Amino acid sequence: MRWQGGQRGGGNVEDRRGLGGGAVAGGGIGVVVLSLIGYFVFGIDPSTTQQVASQFGGAGSAQEGTLGTPEDQAGQFVDIVGGNINQVWASKLDGYTPPANIVIYTQGTQTGCGYGQSAMGPFYCPADRQVFLDLSFWEEMETQLGASGADFARAYVLAHEIGHHVQTLTGASQRVQQAQARASGEAEANQYSVGLELQADCYAGVWAANAASVSNGEVAVEQGDLEEGAKTAAAIGDDTLQRRSGGQVNPDGFTHGTSAQRVEALRRGYQSGDPASCDGYTDV
Repeated sequence: MRWQGGQRGGGNVEDRRGLGGGAVAGGGIGVVVLSLIGYFVFGIDPSTTQQVASQFGGAGSAQEGTLGTPEDQAGQFVDIVGGNINQVWASKLDGYTPPANIVIYTQGTQTGCGYGQSAMGPFYCPADRQVFLDLSFWEEMETQLGASGADFARAYVLAHEIGHHVQTLTGASQRVQQAQARASGEAEANQYSVGLELQADCYAGVWAANAASVSNGEVAVEQGDLEEGAKTAAAIGDDTLQRRSGGQVNPDGFTHGTSAQRVEALRRGYQSGDPASCDGYTDV
């Protein structure tokens, strides 16, 4: 993936890495993978995940630090790729407004949706319209879950979260929440959640297909990149994570879609380059 010559400043990055508050000690597969499995597969509320994670290690106290612009490669990547994703959506969605910030942090931080910890993985908070990402997640996802370490695989994760912001703007998230409230049980409610997540995967593909067109090729998907993204999508499918947890595959517990579904959704968005191709996922 080509990105290092891209325009900076468009990602609205807020760097909180100097604060480092609320760390969960221990880390590693014991907390991170259990928390990811809880979030991606079983749909556990982040606040519950936080309580479970704190039982493993205990929360630390916040430390003061100096906030600054992200001059490191990882911070630049988030800024440049995040800005490109925003440019694509500005060209595809009338009235598009970017997320208020992409917050990069270390270990824990306050959000409009409660206290966020790195063990929860990247997430979008609709209450403050911000994306939250502890950059260590990428390494954990690669080393513990078998995802790709390629730049595009990491960009896919970011584009997926901004896809949730798009769903807030279009009202898809709100419609799904209303449908979940009317659902006859947890299994039906989870089906609506799967649709929302697959649409965000599809939106990530839409971004990838259009990345070069809004940046004069400075940010662009190259040969082989889509396969790296598909490897990551497969690694975080509900069925794959349930098997990794040592349990049986339980479709009623799916909240994000199977590995095959997630790969198909990413490919669908990429092959069409059109957000309309993703509409059917959230029909309620």
